[in-house]
Amino acid sequence: MNKGGKAVAPTIESFSAAAARANWEGTPGFGVIITNEPGAASWPIAGATFILIHKQPSDPAAAGAALKFFNWAYAKGGKMAEELDYVPMPGNVVSAVQRLWAAQVKDASGKPLFVLPK
Repeated sequence: MNKGGKAVAPTIESFSAAAARANWEGTPGFGVIITNEPGAASWPIAGATFILIHKQPSDPAAAGAALKFFNWAYAKGGKMAEELDYVPMPGNVVSAVQRLWAAQVKDASGKPLFVLPK
């Protein structure tokens, strides 16, 4: 039973519904615990895997390469994630993460290491 009183099955869709309804941007560092999110289709308990990166990394080239990889994973890795029984992050969460990267992850001169895709 979820927060809305609905019986839902543990599916990629119900996990994704819960993730999409979580307050990602309102939680510092996107540290959301996906429990009892609103929505009739939301699974009541889910979790996310996090990657930590410094706002001003000591090795900007390596940090930039990592961001490039994770951006690729968000754009192209959804099917692979599903094949491994993971749930791709909803588009609204991906967009929020990308905006954070562009605004906050910078080299020593203040230049962003990630530019939002067009």
